[in-house]
Amino acid sequence: MNGTNNKYKWFVLGDLNGFFGLMFDNLTVLSFLAGILIFAFKFPPDIIYSRMFPGTAFGVLFGDLVYTWMAFRLARKSGRTVTAMPLGLDTPSTIGIALVVLGPAFLSMKASGMAERDAAMIAWYVGMATMVMIGIVKVIFSFLGQWVQKMVPQAGLLGSLAGIGLALIGLVPLVDIFGMPIVGLISLGLILYTLVAGIHLPRKIPGVFAAVFVGTVLYYLLGPSGLVGGTYAGPPPMDLHFGLPIPTLGFLRGIVPALKYLPIAIPFGILTVVGGINVTESARVAGDDYKTRNILLTEAVATLIAGVCGGVAQSTPYIGQPAYKRMGSRAGYTLLTGVFIGLGGVFGYVSFIVELIPRAVLAPILIFVALDIMSQAFHACPPRHAWAVAFAFFPTVARLLAIKLGNPDIVPVEFFQKLLSAPGKSLPEVLVTVALGNGFIVTAMLWGAFLAELIDRRLKASALYLAILALFSFFGIIHSASPEGEMYFPWNLSGLAQQIPYQFALAYAVLAIVILLLSRTTEGREPISTSARQ
Repeated sequence: MNGTNNKYKWFVLGDLNGFFGLMFDNLTVLSFLAGILIFAFKFPPDIIYSRMFPGTAFGVLFGDLVYTWMAFRLARKSGRTVTAMPLGLDTPSTIGIALVVLGPAFLSMKASGMAERDAAMIAWYVGMATMVMIGIVKVIFSFLGQWVQKMVPQAGLLGSLAGIGLALIGLVPLVDIFGMPIVGLISLGLILYTLVAGIHLPRKIPGVFAAVFVGTVLYYLLGPSGLVGGTYAGPPPMDLHFGLPIPTLGFLRGIVPALKYLPIAIPFGILTVVGGINVTESARVAGDDYKTRNILLTEAVATLIAGVCGGVAQSTPYIGQPAYKRMGSRAGYTLLTGVFIGLGGVFGYVSFIVELIPRAVLAPILIFVALDIMSQAFHACPPRHAWAVAFAFFPTVARLLAIKLGNPDIVPVEFFQKLLSAPGKSLPEVLVTVALGNGFIVTAMLWGAFLAELIDRRLKASALYLAILALFSFFGIIHSASPEGEMYFPWNLSGLAQQIPYQFALAYAVLAIVILLLSRTTEGREPISTSARQ
């Protein structure tokens, strides 16, 4: 568009490339949400497809429609060619909530004697309630996001997200890829070739589409011969799980059990707000000057709507608006994606596609997302903070180990309980692993912030983060000694578990005092050198 009188060409060929990229991103997240719950936790599939998917997809429809409208409005105002802001399901929190909220809630209800379907319904209510809480947090922090961004060092914010990329988004899909090596690695290779190396395929065929198409065809061609690895299940039945995203107060039934997941819900909400600020800024640099608060409020309302309508995954503006702009996308790709995903959740063809395409074929898309998140954390932070970014990885790794150890299909419940209380010269290794993993996002943010401030010689600020860690660990907000990650008053605990809050909190508090004392020494007052600031 060269002038204000020209009509905005909102749909061009580049929108098809953008549509395939954004649509498959959303399908990949839905596929892993379903796969984790069905295969890792034995969740009833029909509850996922007919109750969770419709509301989740409706949130995407709402958000993408609003972002499409924003593009039209900005184009009319600026007289320029505008690319809409991409919105979709947030990968880190969707996988995280499946692994640490929905799945554990389902197993906990079953362990209490509840029937499988009743346990699944309660877990769904908990997921809805968690979404509503995240939505409320996002609405509040859409007005405070820039303040949080200024207060917490980037190493804490991005390092915690990068840890999720490493352990939850990267490693889990990597196992799926090598579970079917031929189709998985070929799809991964095409993703790396096009998206990481940036090399165009012949005739500029979209890389994501090619990777999914080739991998799926190989799966169904080679599957009957047993060459793909694993068990070939054949094409899924043409069952369309119809479900309307009708607003319901069912989330109220999950509020109380969802409260213990607040240490997970709040950081996930804050991270997408901060991410939304960064994404809006990158769009502004690329030439599309969207209002940050409008972008953030849209994703917050979309998440709230999804939660009230049965959704269990939050929406977020995607990183990479300039990339969609470079591929020639306008506003058509967000409109197509929103309508395709939204109606697919209602009429059930999204769940059919999720079952049709093997996870090993979709997994490489998540590998790319994981690599992008991790590399961005190191590139966006000052080089001297690389230590802090890496330090923030560990709590998420501990959480992944705790999830595996707590899975009764891997470690029987009785044996797991024995490992938690095994006496020894130090605290039981499994108990410590569980404690380190509980509240992993908050822990990672605070660890990264503590070390970044220490590196910058801001010793009092560093000690403050240690004091917060001490307070949070004392009440189980982080480092909960409970396998379910519940918050508590430590004096109500018993056995070895009671030692966790007292010893962890005391350790953080003593270290905070040591750092404060060192801040008064000559060496502690030395400013960071000019070369180290680079």
